Amino acid sequence: MSALRLLAPDGSLSDAPLQDGAGYARPTAPLRSRVAYAAAHVVPKVHADNTPGRPADIDWDATLAFRRNVYSWGLGVADAMDTAQRNMGLDPAAVRELIARSAEVAREEGASVVVGVNTDHVDEQRIPLDRVIDAYKEQLHFTEEQGAGPVLMASRHVARAATDADDYRRVYREVLRSATVPVVLHWLGPAFDPELDGYFGASDWQTASSVLLDIIGEHPDKVAGVKMSLLNAESEISVRERLPEGVRMFTGDDFNYVGLIGGGDRGYSDALLGAFAAITPVASAAIQALDAGDPQRYLDILGPTEELSRQVFAAPTFYYKTGVAFLAWLNGHQPAFQMVGGLHSARSLPHLSRIVELANASLALEDPELARERWHGMLRLNGVDLGKDRA
Repeated sequence: MSALRLLAPDGSLSDAPLQDGAGYARPTAPLRSRVAYAAAHVVPKVHADNTPGRPADIDWDATLAFRRNVYSWGLGVADAMDTAQRNMGLDPAAVRELIARSAEVAREEGASVVVGVNTDHVDEQRIPLDRVIDAYKEQLHFTEEQGAGPVLMASRHVARAATDADDYRRVYREVLRSATVPVVLHWLGPAFDPELDGYFGASDWQTASSVLLDIIGEHPDKVAGVKMSLLNAESEISVRERLPEGVRMFTGDDFNYVGLIGGGDRGYSDALLGAFAAITPVASAAIQALDAGDPQRYLDILGPTEELSRQVFAAPTFYYKTGVAFLAWLNGHQPAFQMVGGLHSARSLPHLSRIVELANASLALEDPELARERWHGMLRLNGVDLGKDRA
């Protein structure tokens, strides 16, 4: 049996048996029991100047092929969001092109795409609320014109300009009034972006969630759902139970998604997850099990991936994009382990080694031999002596 060589934080090496591929099958019909989106990343050109501060130079063939692969597994794509390095290397021009191209691919595939709407095309750090509202509307209307579903992302400009909860209510009221299609509201916690601490006017989720629910309650016909990314299952369940009828909860909790999606007496969440971009075939197989009325099979398939996701999203959580791109490379979805803005350097080799170990254990390596070859080559390139018997 082939073995994976693993690198510990103290520099010691160990071996793990390489698991066979899971052999999950693509669905033959649309997924029914849950709505699920994989928040996709972008792939830069290998020869581009992928260094901090440089504009994104995207490999569109690889980037869009990744989205087509997600669609082939029955999942939707959530694009131009934090997984695609919004506010971490993806510049405004690249954002607009990504939205337009991704929406076109979704139309070609007859699939569903939602995309992030933010205010990040404005260069100034601080702008008044009127300009924040106008900036949101500009991106919102561009998204609507492309035919993609809008996800109204948490804005750093709002966080800087708002002085109280009423300021948040005002911004969202004005933007929602201008929406021509229902939007998903995104509550991104400070673990993902420290500048968003205190979003919706309070640092405690209980107070902030009341403001969020007030905003939804004013315009329930303009809100299709809420994506919560607080990494706190109880906060998500609490808000989920109080949503108006017809407004979905999309979990963005990459630590606790198995139970939140699986659900129970207190309902369930749909999914809009960066983790699902890293484990697309596994996520699809698990939802197919729910469609077949087999919740135990769902748990058996998806349960082991949660430890992998916790490693990918470990603190500092905002560097999780590195793990998503790393797994895409291991699984053959991009030619090199490169990221916009040099973000491929944001995690250590032992951290990546643990990702390899957990991906292998949870059957998230789509082509195990390819993953082994690429990982061992990366170790050698970094001066790790694997010995002659470690191909």
